[in-house]
Amino acid sequence: MATQQQAKKKCKQYIMEYLKYGFVSAPQNQQQPMCLLCEKVFSNEAMRPSRLLEHLTKIHSDKVDKNIAYFQSLREKFQKRKTIGNMFASTSQQSTDGLRASYNISLLIARSGKPHAIGEELILPAVRKVLHTVVHKSPDQIMKAIPLSDNSVQRRVDEMAENIEETLCNILAATEFSLHLDEFTLPGNESLLLAYGCFVKDEKLVQKLLFARQLKIDPKGESVFNVVENFFKEKNIPLSNILACATDGAPSMIGRHRGFISFLKKAVPGVLTVHCVIHKQHLVAKNLSGRLYKSMNTVITAVNKIKAHSLNSRLFRQLCIDNDEEFERLLLHTEVRWLSNGNCLKRFYSLFDTVVEFFQDSNTGLCDDLKNIKDDIAYLSDIFTKFNEVNLELQGNDVNLIKVKSAISTFLSKCKLFKRNLARHELYQFPSLCELDKEKSISDDDLQVYCAHVEELQRDMSERFQDLLFAKNTRLERGFSAVALLLSKQRNRLRITERGDLRLLLSELQPDVEKLISLHQVQPSH
Repeated sequence: MATQQQAKKKCKQYIMEYLKYGFVSAPQNQQQPMCLLCEKVFSNEAMRPSRLLEHLTKIHSDKVDKNIAYFQSLREKFQKRKTIGNMFASTSQQSTDGLRASYNISLLIARSGKPHAIGEELILPAVRKVLHTVVHKSPDQIMKAIPLSDNSVQRRVDEMAENIEETLCNILAATEFSLHLDEFTLPGNESLLLAYGCFVKDEKLVQKLLFARQLKIDPKGESVFNVVENFFKEKNIPLSNILACATDGAPSMIGRHRGFISFLKKAVPGVLTVHCVIHKQHLVAKNLSGRLYKSMNTVITAVNKIKAHSLNSRLFRQLCIDNDEEFERLLLHTEVRWLSNGNCLKRFYSLFDTVVEFFQDSNTGLCDDLKNIKDDIAYLSDIFTKFNEVNLELQGNDVNLIKVKSAISTFLSKCKLFKRNLARHELYQFPSLCELDKEKSISDDDLQVYCAHVEELQRDMSERFQDLLFAKNTRLERGFSAVALLLSKQRNRLRITERGDLRLLLSELQPDVEKLISLHQVQPSH
């Protein structure tokens, strides 16, 4: 019986009718009434009209005749009033939101490849202007809640990169995957090793940056293997999870006795090792006859003479403007950039007449050489453009073995057609050569040289791609571009292997920002 009476007492609830007595439910406990006039809180037992009216009559007799509208206005004022508790809660929430904004903006900065100082120098001032001119709010309080100093952005970037790396390593620790490796030289002559893991997730083939490490001693096979092995041990990823490994054709990678692959096979005997398709295609593209190789070098010499000297570059640019050229500068050729041959030659041929005019007085020997090899330059421009098209077909996040084999087979078939049409003096598949042939007929001897080159390309490609096994996507090439972007003149001191910028720039994985926020004691900017 006592238990039933207790349950009844606990069931008393506040109803809106009590407002006419000047009472609302207490903020701290909704089952207790609170007087709006003196802010006294009563027990749940007092939640009865007779008790509430008694309090109003005895303590606030001068308010007995007030209508309900009066008490409604008191309630609204009370609800709007800031207490110490909700002031702290509001400040805490604002600081948390500011920290969240700091992480999200830092992620945008990292993925744009911009310097960290842009947060404080550009983004915050821009936000301030927007708040002031569009939202018409004072930006001061909001600005203080968003830490975006150079050091703050760097810390956020590093924390998010570590979070993404942890997520990726946890996946690879329990998943079989293929390893993609490539090494190249930084502007300061340091050797950088990029590694990617390729695995199946949600029935899709994905590839993520595993690490970027500096080869401190040398780029030899044993050094590369030690870097890979140490990383896998540090992250608790079994080497046995590696199903396949793709590398370029450098001796340090594929050497039988001292190459990286030989060390990897000792650790993982059953691993499948393959040569990257794009590297193979690049090697085929470098296969030039003696005459075409000499012509290519003449073009490179001309480009370097203009590009290597700032005065020559300015003079050449002005000459292009005077001649109403579509472009105003030449493109450099570099061995390590796979598409540069085609781009360099295509631009050079489009500016050929201006280049010849530029050297007419300053270097007559080079000028004459260029005039003599104009046919070769037109042909090389066309054939390397076709190579670039194939190269792009071999790249992409959704590239697979079937697509690669289709692209290679198609190009081999086209080579037969190219050779047959060149022999017939049918040049419509070579636009630059075709236009030149309309100006002056291309000699049969020249066409024979080009036929022989196409035939050699077809033979070389057929041999190299006989054992086609593996297609590498654009990640490694994109990785090199990202490194070049990050190590600009303004950021050449960035320690790219230690900081998180490269990982955030290359990864589509999203960091767990809420987890990172929870690890922080929120501290607004001063």
